[in-house]
Amino acid sequence: MSQPGKDTCERAAALREQIAYHDYRYYVLDDPEIADADYDRLFRELKALEATYPELRTEDSPTRRVGGAPVSGFASAKHLRPMLSLDNAFTADELVAFDRRLCDRLGIEEALSYSAETKFDGTAISLLYEEGKLVRGATRGDGQTGEDITHNVRTIETVPLRLRGVRFPKRLEVRGEVYIPKAGFNALNARLANEGAKTFVNPRNAAAGTLRQLDPRVAAARPLEFYAYGIGYHENHALPSRHSEILEELREWGVRVSPLSRVVEGVDGCQNYYDDIAGKRDELPYEIDGVVFKVDRLDYQEMLGFVSRAPRWAIAFKFPAQEVTTVLRGVDFQVGRTGALTPVARLEPVFVGGVTVSNATLHNIDEIERKDVHIGDTVIVRRAGDVIPEVVRVVPEKRSSDAQQITLPTECPVCGSDVVRPEGQAAARCSGGLVCPAQRKEKLRHFASRRAMDIEGLGTKIIEQLVGGGEDEAIVRTPADIYRLSMEQLVSLDRMGEKSARNLLAAIEDSKETTLPRFLFSLGIPEVGETTAANLARHFGDLESLAAASRDELEQIPDVGPVVAQHVHDFFDQQENRDVIAALVGVGVHWPQEPSVVDNRRFEGQTFVLTGSLETMTRDEARERIENAGGKVTSSVSRKTNFVVKGNDPGSKLKKAEELEVPVIDESGLLGMLG
Repeated sequence: MSQPGKDTCERAAALREQIAYHDYRYYVLDDPEIADADYDRLFRELKALEATYPELRTEDSPTRRVGGAPVSGFASAKHLRPMLSLDNAFTADELVAFDRRLCDRLGIEEALSYSAETKFDGTAISLLYEEGKLVRGATRGDGQTGEDITHNVRTIETVPLRLRGVRFPKRLEVRGEVYIPKAGFNALNARLANEGAKTFVNPRNAAAGTLRQLDPRVAAARPLEFYAYGIGYHENHALPSRHSEILEELREWGVRVSPLSRVVEGVDGCQNYYDDIAGKRDELPYEIDGVVFKVDRLDYQEMLGFVSRAPRWAIAFKFPAQEVTTVLRGVDFQVGRTGALTPVARLEPVFVGGVTVSNATLHNIDEIERKDVHIGDTVIVRRAGDVIPEVVRVVPEKRSSDAQQITLPTECPVCGSDVVRPEGQAAARCSGGLVCPAQRKEKLRHFASRRAMDIEGLGTKIIEQLVGGGEDEAIVRTPADIYRLSMEQLVSLDRMGEKSARNLLAAIEDSKETTLPRFLFSLGIPEVGETTAANLARHFGDLESLAAASRDELEQIPDVGPVVAQHVHDFFDQQENRDVIAALVGVGVHWPQEPSVVDNRRFEGQTFVLTGSLETMTRDEARERIENAGGKVTSSVSRKTNFVVKGNDPGSKLKKAEELEVPVIDESGLLGMLG
């Protein structure tokens, strides 16, 4: 085969550049310069050149969007910075409260500027660019790690394969939403119906399902589109001082951002933007389920920090849930991990919020009584937050004479154990604990989870096989049975080879060495999360003292009120739970003695902020050691901060500490203080 000449190489490069430019004009600026026929002519010419000379086809060539060979599976993709979710507001009062919280935290009285954006009803993804070239696309996943979907992302015409210009970060994570427009969704479903294939219930499901196809040709044939809403990670680049300016930079780099984004002032500006977009919602060519407000100043974002899995400086103001009328045919009581019974309404199927709903939550027996819900009633159903179906109210004038009152069962519908309802509480619970198969599966999953006993590889699907469908099939009935598993038992499971079985057995063995806070958290005591478990361990120092504590003694612990104290006391008061703990100790689960309460309080009343990476421990470990010593770790520096712990490559928190004259110590200084 002949080699391409210089003129041919230059022509191919020029065609790629022209096509990229016209993509930018069409998709980003919405201002095309040439007719579709002229664009198609350029594309066909480039495709012909690459067919003749395959060596001319570059990784970022627009012809690669048509889809390559299928992949064998989805690899994991770790985000360079976590992909966080957003807290929601559903009323104007919640929006006002959000704004007030931020102003109070920042100590300001003037109105905050917010970057206001539409909330696309699609699938969040992260795009990684290196030297301006798209190298990876990934789903959100659990926020830390997603799935590599690069093969499908490359087929989306509104995702640039190469950034424009030269003034962009060396490495850049772009965050955004993949969606299918309304017209494209209707056309897609019509085509699938004609082919006799299963159709999608809404555009969100269609977009998510398409991104998880192994064959990129499927994605290339579907009308996926992309809008960016921000940046995750950036390297070797000075960012502007405001989020709205970052969006403008993205647009200059050739990345598509919503033309409906704008900066608004204060809560009144937010409300006006919400009202404006709500009025346009039905006219938009794509589905949205609300608007998003982000504090525009990046230094304010840094000061506000994060809570759990969401930033404090952003909120999604959701549109009112759609409501429809249907008939309640019956009620089932489901048993959760902690034994709580949740009444679920069985409904005459009805289409609401883009999906067919046949079940809806009734929350608890108090809500049933408050709403006066009967079986046979005509009820109003909505999808709360456009996600969870719930029964809102009854239409009393349509109640029939044979409507039946809903009563709380006296026995667990799964295991037959007594149902108890502590005084003053809405939740009723099965008393069966690990005896109850419904709780057993979830309790074992919780027990093995990363923040509990951290048994890597013991996930939901493996646990389902180990628990089985009934008592006779169960290989594992209690947590202690996990530590008695054999190689023969594991390799008998579906999709479990010898190597996987060996790795799982090793992980089980490693988990025997734990800490008292982790162990307490793993037991799944109602209302006892990680923080409460740590407080209990710090206060009592050992399990025996905790198990013997009275309710009054438990209530003396910070963050432990009467309800939590009752749950903890009841848990250790049951012999079956004591037997489970004894069995776990008997198979080798152990933990070091917790420091005494006196030693623990050396950092009492002191607040720390961590910045940069540490050498001898992770940030999480440093946080745990500070909290074990009675201190508090926050995400932002203020005048109330006692110490900033500086690691390698510290961020803007160090500069803030110097401005406020907050003492700064290094890792060795922290270790010295910890003793």
